[in-house]
Amino acid sequence: MARRKLTHEGTLVLDSEGLSKLVDDHEPVVALVAEARRRGMEVVISALTIIEAAHGRIDRARLAWVLSGLRIVHIGDEEAKAASALLVSAGLHGHKYAIDAVVAEMALRQQRPVVVLTSDVDDMAKLCAGRVRLVLV
Repeated sequence: MARRKLTHEGTLVLDSEGLSKLVDDHEPVVALVAEARRRGMEVVISALTIIEAAHGRIDRARLAWVLSGLRIVHIGDEEAKAASALLVSAGLHGHKYAIDAVVAEMALRQQRPVVVLTSDVDDMAKLCAGRVRLVLV
């Protein structure tokens, strides 16, 4: 019997709205994540996305369960500098768009093709400059 070779066929990135909707079991987002996994895509989030998605009514147990199935990408000095450069290139200010810039920078480093589920297509388009596919959630 032949062994099936596991391959990494790209990356699905969730922003805070994508994560929140996955935690809330929002059917379209759940379906997109399931389809990405079926296609062999890795599903990732920025560590900062966890902070951005947190609020008093979030189901902490459900959040923990969802996070256990995602790869959480941490940010260090080099990633912060690259995200800052994206902000400058896009003409955006870090005060309002810092986490978006981190998500964009992280998305640009992932295995292609990269799809980003986001509620902020306009700003993410500026930050990613056409290098990833953006899907509105």
